[in-house]
Amino acid sequence: MILHLFLILWRLLWIPLLPLVLIYLWRRGRKDPDYTSHLAERFGFYRRPLPKGAIWFHAVSLGETRSATALIRMCLARGDQVILTHFTPAGRRESARLFAPEIASGQLAAIWVPLDMFWCWRRFFRASRPRIGLTLEIEIWPAMIFAARRASMPLFMCNAQYPSPSLARDSKGLRLRQRVIRGLAGAFVKSGLQKARFEGIGLENITVTGELRFDQPLPAGLDTAAGAIRHWLAPEGQIITIASGVEVEEPIYATVIRDMRDAAQAQGLAPPLFIYVPRAPERFDAVYDGLVAQGLRVLRRSTALPPGLAGFTAHPDSDHTLGDTDVLLGDSLGEMFFYLSPADRVVVGGGLNPRGAHNISEALMLMKPVITGPWTWTIEFPFEEAREAGVALSLADKTDLPGALTAALMQPGTVSPAQIQAFLDSQQGASARTLAAMDRAMAARGR
Repeated sequence: MILHLFLILWRLLWIPLLPLVLIYLWRRGRKDPDYTSHLAERFGFYRRPLPKGAIWFHAVSLGETRSATALIRMCLARGDQVILTHFTPAGRRESARLFAPEIASGQLAAIWVPLDMFWCWRRFFRASRPRIGLTLEIEIWPAMIFAARRASMPLFMCNAQYPSPSLARDSKGLRLRQRVIRGLAGAFVKSGLQKARFEGIGLENITVTGELRFDQPLPAGLDTAAGAIRHWLAPEGQIITIASGVEVEEPIYATVIRDMRDAAQAQGLAPPLFIYVPRAPERFDAVYDGLVAQGLRVLRRSTALPPGLAGFTAHPDSDHTLGDTDVLLGDSLGEMFFYLSPADRVVVGGGLNPRGAHNISEALMLMKPVITGPWTWTIEFPFEEAREAGVALSLADKTDLPGALTAALMQPGTVSPAQIQAFLDSQQGASARTLAAMDRAMAARGR
């Protein structure tokens, strides 16, 4: 009864909510026109027929798309039809880049996810009739889940986890979110702990498959690019990459970079070169201004290096040298692997504030030890496993960051490649396990 009343309320909420969502898309579209392109798809109207009987993946944005790439390619390689739904242009553009031949042949369609209204989802399911649906990470939308049930389409959470704070919050009051989660057909989860958590709220059909992100393919030419950019930036010195830095952390990182530079120079040592990659593209200019305000000498990737892979392999046409550069600002999209590849040590952003740390898998895949802050609940898996393996470190406080970086730099080889490789060997293979679990789920339903 409680769930039924909630779903009625959810329908009613969309009456005032829809204009606000459209305003949001319009405002975002002023900066990125892709937000408002193909707008009819967000309501379940399609210019071209969608593949029928496809495997449907819902990947909100760039990170989810990349994490599922290996699994999607497995499906395509055996002849499956695939539909990818996205909410952000970054995810859709990545699909267009990764799967251009399959999109051209009609084997794969990359479209906007419908807005979470039942009539939009009914149109989507009538147009596509998927055999199975997988919603990546923690995308939980009431209309999506219960419209899938009404269409007799099994919808599973994929690469799923239930973070401790979310579980504690959702376990209070009416537990509406947990009631919605129980509407799913099941889940493919990252670890045994996550399986126990979902079982604890009453979800059935749960399979431990692991972390998909460890299976994502590395960009072609990465080793060559890493060597070239390192030779230009710091042929003999150390490089530290700050990956996915968030706004509230920007002053912390700027101060740490300045203080480490000054301390090294006072001792007659070469300071480390920092590569700083902000999490949000709209913060690129503000991060640049903040670094310069600290007296740091900053190169912007967008102006100092040619676009594309050539920017990392060709010697840039620039008057700057290592001697007058403290920071390379990574103000571009989709190039995180190239920013990580020349680093000796990686700091993953987000962990120095309660909203939580971001993904550590890319750095570890490139054999880079990882440092982040105390808030790691967002990456509980695989962070705890990585910490136990000795390849990731969580600092107790922001004041510990300079000491941790200095210790790492003054003691090269503290974390061996063999340690990281052993950890990776224990984690990879999630895509194949997920595919097998998908096939069992479809076979059980005769699909």
